[in-house]
Amino acid sequence: MFLNTIQPAEGATHAPRRVGRGIGSGIGKTGGRGHKGQKSRAGGFHKVGFEGGQMPLQRRLPKRGFNSLTAAFNAEVRLSELNAVAVDEIDVLTLKQAGLVAANAQTVKVIASGSLNKAVTLKGIKATKGAKAAIEAAGGKVEE
Repeated sequence: MFLNTIQPAEGATHAPRRVGRGIGSGIGKTGGRGHKGQKSRAGGFHKVGFEGGQMPLQRRLPKRGFNSLTAAFNAEVRLSELNAVAVDEIDVLTLKQAGLVAANAQTVKVIASGSLNKAVTLKGIKATKGAKAAIEAAGGKVEE
């Protein structure tokens, strides 16, 4: 079998409708295009959403929503995930090496989810109020 020999199965395709080929065909004369107007003529084309010069709907409606350009570079880490890190001084690079945050992460924040069983020092990493309290209760500290 070769790519240039592949064909549709027998009966899977049929010839396209031949419009404008006389009265006997049932689709002669205007060939399904109706009478007059831009769409009836050869080359009669306008862009999608064009409303004859009237302000198009997608421009009449207000813009909505917002896509943050920095969202992809922010990461969150749970307290329970910090237990898996072997070292006591944790920074962004350490978390990347441990596979807890994505390689493109620039800012990391620790959230109070789960429990922390060891004393850790966070360097260059932010923490929520609850997470900070839990880290300090475990004997660690947060250095932003």
